[in-house]
Formats: sequence, structure tokens, C-alpha cells
Amino acid sequence: MNKDLLGRKNRKTTNNSAESIYHEIIAGNIAALSQGITLIESSNASHREKSSELLKLCLPHSGNSLRIGITGVPGVGKSTFIESFGKHLSDNGKKIAILAVDPTSQNSKGSILGDKTRMEILVKSKNVFIRPTPSGISLGGVARKTRETIILCEAAGFDTIIIETVGVGQSEVAVHSMVDFFILLKLAGAGDELQGIKRGIIEMADLIAINKADGDNLKNAKHAQQDFKNALHLYPPKESKWQPNVLLCSALNNEGILEIAEETEKFQNLVGENGHFKKNRIEQQKYWLFQSIEDNLKSAFYDKSDIKIELQKQIELLKRNETTVFAATEYLLNL
Repeated sequence: MNKDLLGRKNRKTTNNSAESIYHEIIAGNIAALSQGITLIESSNASHREKSSELLKLCLPHSGNSLRIGITGVPGVGKSTFIESFGKHLSDNGKKIAILAVDPTSQNSKGSILGDKTRMEILVKSKNVFIRPTPSGISLGGVARKTRETIILCEAAGFDTIIIETVGVGQSEVAVHSMVDFFILLKLAGAGDELQGIKRGIIEMADLIAINKADGDNLKNAKHAQQDFKNALHLYPPKESKWQPNVLLCSALNNEGILEIAEETEKFQNLVGENGHFKKNRIEQQKYWLFQSIEDNLKSAFYDKSDIKIELQKQIELLKRNETTVFAATEYLLNL
């Protein structure tokens, strides 16, 4: 890469208008991309207005990536897997943006993708962009900001978007609703092979990858692989016509990563040919339309000054057992 292009991709923007940031983003300027995402994450009203304008400009340049969701319980090795998987894709010419959906970190104090020090190799790659989740916001807020961030990343030329979820609560559902291919990472011998895992998450998975399948754990991993293969046959066929596979991998040793990458390519080819890729994207847009309406209605309701006052009054009445939840709800909504 020549020095002029490298400088363009990393220089800070001096003009802060939405249009100027847009032009820099589609030119591949990473500093401008980061600036645009910061606008998306801001709660400042003027920033939200500017980010909305920026998103409209970038939207025609989005939608051309493969969006991959990765989930798994804490300790399954998500960060190591993402680094190994991301390096493989990057080495093969892919431009990768790695995002996180981790609203629970503020309560659980668990590690989040923002700890870039665990991805030292990827951080140094010019083809990889890593963006952590801002802490202290709700799942709905994280999901909306992540979806908007995806649009900017695609406009900046990233052809593969990897979204990590902490693997707790409803975050898997949120991630599944914004990706094309969903990878569930599992551990053998962790006591949750079948009985402890939520049925819904297995149904969502397009691929189950049993990580840390090496050394003394390889035998257990093979047993778990067969158990999951047997279990998958009990689920109804996917609308995409895709048959989920169960693969072994050792992210630490870079084993099985090639096979997983090949599965994503097979999936992309299949759903591209049978039309499911486009259909799924449209369904996701409809889902997020309804979610956005609900979020905006809730915000508009709770932000009203008279509602804030009356809500506290109703709470006090509930404490004194002088009203019911239903009566309080009807009263507040009638306001």
C-alpha cells in the first residue's frame, strides 16, 4: 500500500459535517469510520441528528458483507477463536470488522471484546477493524447501535462483519436477528453438552463448533460432536435449506479453522442461489422496524415530564396497596 493511500485511510477528518465524514468513510478512512460510530453511540441530540444523516448517505453502500454472529458461554474461548478465525479470513484477502454485543458486562463484570489486548495479531492487521461495545447501555441500545455500526462498516468496504455476543440472556437473540450465519461455540466436558444448553440457541445455530478439541480433551470433543449431530437431526429443517454441521476446532492451535471458514462459504453460496439471503435480510429489516417503533414509543412515554411525576406517585400508591398495577397502567397511559 502506498504512503498516500495509507495516510488517507488513517488521517483524522478536519471537516465534521455528515457529508464530509461520509466521503471519508467510503474512501476507507478508518479514523472517519471511528468518528461516525462515535456519533452513533452518542446520546447528544445534535449528534443523533448528524448520525441519522450519515446513515442515510451510507445506506446505499451497505448490505454487501457476510454478517457472522458468534456466541458461547464465558470461557469457551470466543476471543481466541475470533482472532484465529479472523486471521485466517484476513490472510485470504477478506476485510473484517469485529463488533461486540455485551450489555451484561456492566453487571457481570465479565470480559468484553473491548479488551483488544487479547487480539494482538488482529489489532495490527490493516484489514481488520475492532470496535468494542460502549459499557452501561441496555441490550436494546446496544443492538440498535450495532446494527447502525454495521452499515458504516460495510460502507467503508468491510466484506465480513463478525459480531460477538457474551452468550448470556437475550443477547444471542439480538445478534441472531442481525446476522446471516450464526456460530455456536461449545466446550466438551463442561457439563452443558445437551441438557444445559437452551433449545432455542441450538435451533438458531448454523454451525456448532466444539472448541479446545485438543490434547486430552480431544476424545471428549469427538463424543460431544456426535451427540450434537444426533440432536440436530431432531430439529425441523431450516427455511434456508441449510443443514447445520458440527465441527471440532482448537483456536489456540489454529486447527479446524479452515473447515469452519469453508462452511461459511458453502452457506453463502447456497442461500445466495436459493434466494434466502435476500429474503432473510428483508425479514430482519421488518423485525427491526417494529423494534424501533416500540423503543421510540417507550422513550417518548418515559421522557414526558408529567409521566415521570405521575409514575412516582403511582409507585407510592402501589407500595401502600392503594392501587393495582393494572389500574396504575391504565391511568398513566390515559395521560
